[in-house]
Amino acid sequence: MEITCNRCHQAVLAENCYCPSCGMPQLVYAAEVGTGPAEQLSEIVRDAGSIDWKSGIRAALALAIPAGLLSSGISPVSMFGLLWIAAAAAWAVVLYVRSQRPAWITLGAGARIGLVTGLLAGWLAFGVSGGGLFVERVFLHRSNQIDSVYQTLLDTFNQKLQGSMAGMTPSDAAQMQPGFTQIQTWLQSPEGHAGIWTISILSNCLFLVLFGVGGGALGARLLARSRRPEI
Repeated sequence: MEITCNRCHQAVLAENCYCPSCGMPQLVYAAEVGTGPAEQLSEIVRDAGSIDWKSGIRAALALAIPAGLLSSGISPVSMFGLLWIAAAAAWAVVLYVRSQRPAWITLGAGARIGLVTGLLAGWLAFGVSGGGLFVERVFLHRSNQIDSVYQTLLDTFNQKLQGSMAGMTPSDAAQMQPGFTQIQTWLQSPEGHAGIWTISILSNCLFLVLFGVGGGALGARLLARSRRPEI
């Protein structure tokens, strides 16, 4: 006997309590033999979106720490930071589900665990990256190298800026010139230098959080296809 899932409308066997397509819990009717000739039916309804946050944070923290370190600016493999975070979030969901009875989770719950994993890893990567820059500049005396990299990026930006102004009419270029000059002055200042580095690191952390959410949802999706909840 088959029933239809209320979310994706795919066919689900009557004895399944978990949709194999979208992971939505189903109503399962268990027949129990009573004292009389008739059988008594009971409904078992599971809340698929609830999370045991004690176990969830423990799993997220265990994976967020290595992923955050690998994604930080001091890591030689930081270029793969988005992949580290997505894999860490997916694995955090797997660790969480292994500790639960029944062992199942929805996409939304997996995404929330991935969000926590991404936030923890992102803040760790931000702190380690900022601390690494501070150590290099103050203690290792590599400020010339850091400023050289920044100046190269600034020269590239100025070239693009001059190219965009060259395509304007003389009157428009004259109107825009004061604003461009202010931008260039700010970028050359110590505040601008620090601000650009901070914005760069923060934007990277934002992408880490987004990939953490995606990795958590992906982990929940893969688990939904590979197992049924245990009762």
